[in-house]
Amino acid sequence: MRIRSTGTALAAVAALAALVWIPAAPAAAADGGDSARPGDIVSSAPSAFHPLPGQPTGTRAWKVRYRSTTADGAPNVVSGTVIVPQDGRTGPRPLITYAVGTVGMGDSCAPSNNLPNGTAMEANLIQQYTLRGWAVVVTDYEGLGTPGVHTYTVGPSAGHAVLDAARAAIRLPEAGLGADTPVGIIGYSQGGQASGWAAELQGSYAPELKVKGTATGGVPADLMKVAAFNDGSYGSGLIFMAAAGQDAAFPELRLDSYLNPAGRALVAGMKENCVAVDAIAGSFERISDLTTRDPLAQPDWRARLDQSRLGRTAPAAPVYQYHALGDELIPYAVGRQLRSEWCARGADVQWDTVWVGEHVSGVITHSPEVGNWMADRFAGRATHPNC
Repeated sequence: MRIRSTGTALAAVAALAALVWIPAAPAAAADGGDSARPGDIVSSAPSAFHPLPGQPTGTRAWKVRYRSTTADGAPNVVSGTVIVPQDGRTGPRPLITYAVGTVGMGDSCAPSNNLPNGTAMEANLIQQYTLRGWAVVVTDYEGLGTPGVHTYTVGPSAGHAVLDAARAAIRLPEAGLGADTPVGIIGYSQGGQASGWAAELQGSYAPELKVKGTATGGVPADLMKVAAFNDGSYGSGLIFMAAAGQDAAFPELRLDSYLNPAGRALVAGMKENCVAVDAIAGSFERISDLTTRDPLAQPDWRARLDQSRLGRTAPAAPVYQYHALGDELIPYAVGRQLRSEWCARGADVQWDTVWVGEHVSGVITHSPEVGNWMADRFAGRATHPNC
């Protein structure tokens, strides 16, 4: 099925605007064991998928906890949601491993806590894929819905979580998927970083997955450039969220030692709240307003942020990359630079500029193009790279 109108996508506005966060009861834990592989299921429990409160979707869903890998290569456990259409299909169906954009750092913000209640911001976008008959798995990322602080913007961790979510969905018996399941990777904004990292890592980290393509948009491919762009602006709260996420992954960075009392209070609040509160609380702040010295000027911080920079490895599967010309949070030039670096390394990239709109509207208005491009990959049609 192909979609040529943005009408369906515009219905996603309501879900993107929904900022009521209701925690769900945790699934019962099980011991994954030291011998567990990345993607092995630690626990699973029935869940539900509602784009809006009570809205039926003709799907079954499960909340899963699965093994994954930190940025430094240590085993961890991540949660997520597996969604499968109940459409009578008996043959194989594709699987989308979906990486959400920024939802916040508090555990109540996790997609698995909000998809059952109809309060997840990107649920209407996800429904576009279930309506095509595709299964979808949505990772919560490291530390979001599981113990610890969310490692927000730590690219390798997010990439592992996205790939291992696909493995977990395939290994969940109730989902009815198999080792030959064709996989697509989709994400925007924070999810653009996560999906980009999944695309770069897949060939070495999860080569057994039958990845047919990655659709990634609004990608914060270079965190130093994104931080410089947002310092003191509308999106400056994202800088402090990102700093807290990097510090969660790499405690030796000692973020707290750089913050003044106002900075400590802001970051502490961010760790407990969702994006609506976090973005407003941190907006128009400058790094110099909340620190005693700038951590981003320090070699150890710069080195860790550089570890999350995309563009050094060509994705093994084709990529559809898109970015809004008027993006007020992630500079358009950062997206174009990633496209150039992937192209220079021989990647199959189709680049698309969103000429009208800004950061949030880009994911909504371009969702039909994303779905159609991915449908072509699942159908084995030729790509149209424009490097």
